[in-house]
Amino acid sequence: MWEKARDILLGEPVEGQLPARVREAIQKQQNQSEILIAWVQLGLVLIFWALYALSPKTFSQDSMFAPVPYALGGYLCFSLMRLFIARIWRLPAWFLMLSVLADMALLMFLIWSFHIQYQQEPSFYLKAPTLLYAFIFIALRALRFETRYILLAGVSAAAGWLILLGYAVHYAGGMDVITSDYVVYTMSHKILLGAEFDKVISILVVTAILALVIGRARRLLINSVARATAAEDLSRFFSPEIAARITKSEGWIEPGTGQTRNAAILHCDLQGFTRLSMEKPANEVISLLAEYQSRLVPIIQKHGGTIDKFLGDGILATFGAAVETDRYAAECLCAIEGMLADTETWAKERTENGLDPQVIRFTAASGQILFGAVGDKSRLEYTVIGEPVNLAAKLDKHAKDEQANAVVTLQIFDEAMKQGYSPIATHDIRAARHVGGVTGLVDLVVLDLPRSPYL
Repeated sequence: MWEKARDILLGEPVEGQLPARVREAIQKQQNQSEILIAWVQLGLVLIFWALYALSPKTFSQDSMFAPVPYALGGYLCFSLMRLFIARIWRLPAWFLMLSVLADMALLMFLIWSFHIQYQQEPSFYLKAPTLLYAFIFIALRALRFETRYILLAGVSAAAGWLILLGYAVHYAGGMDVITSDYVVYTMSHKILLGAEFDKVISILVVTAILALVIGRARRLLINSVARATAAEDLSRFFSPEIAARITKSEGWIEPGTGQTRNAAILHCDLQGFTRLSMEKPANEVISLLAEYQSRLVPIIQKHGGTIDKFLGDGILATFGAAVETDRYAAECLCAIEGMLADTETWAKERTENGLDPQVIRFTAASGQILFGAVGDKSRLEYTVIGEPVNLAAKLDKHAKDEQANAVVTLQIFDEAMKQGYSPIATHDIRAARHVGGVTGLVDLVVLDLPRSPYL
């Protein structure tokens, strides 16, 4: 019942229902807030020191006791200890509550000390404007976005002031010091209960309003952290470009929506993987696949490519589809050159470790594609559709006939040259080739680095 009321009144979801990683992210935010609070507390005590040092001393120098320096010194030590602990460990709830009580205890002690320092009746301190600092300490707890500490600060401030009020009445002999005349109250050491209760009510009302505001703000904080965590998770299952497109979309992404644009399609394939997966242990196969993908994916992304999907041992990547660019073809061919160099290095490493080198083929085509969301409302997927996609996949099989590891269409090669591509690899134009599953002849270009004995 309380959890439901809290959710309605304060806008705080039940955090136990959140995933552990989201709760951990929220806790990190809270820990950072505690460090900020500790710095503010340290700044406040230094301000109190400065005010005390600079303000004229109107009380007698013969006063037997000046408690302010001792109180400020003790609180300074406590603030330094709190800052040190907050930077190293997570502060426990009991320590945070103790810190709240220490704030209010310091303030009330300073106010109480006025009648000793100035050698006046205790009712003298009830007129001190120093009580306004209570609102600073209450507001300070808002930095943590937890209502319980705000409520504790407000209640302790109200209770502290009532204790000071009770002390003043008791010290003066009881009801004789109380008046109902406002003029008498302002011109003497008499106590007007209504005025003191107004202060307590103001503290409690401000505390309640601030707790309500922070409660709702905490909901926004939790939602923000949850969304940020979800976006981070999305980036692991989607390319960063797709994740950003999903999280920053101004409206709901509907199936069947898409855009037509010119792009390059890259297909990577680990040759002989099907046979290898049947001959080798499962752990060895998965390890090989993970190593292969971990080497190629960063190179693709480095050159502006977006991973569309993993096709078993294949990788389908796009250039200029998810993020429109006028250098899609050049970026694609640069990525192929980078991967050709890396696969040669990988082959050397595997040979030196007594393992069989792996052959990877790269094929690419360019042209007009359709990029958009497909599926239904319960399961969507961003993908690319078009002739370049099909052609890049079919060229993978044809690359064996060309006895090449990198085969691209002449169209994408010419486009890349116009876009500023400067070939590092050798290129061999092979015109009018029959490609299985493709109607008509296709002009191709074979890219190759200096021959390696490992490929």
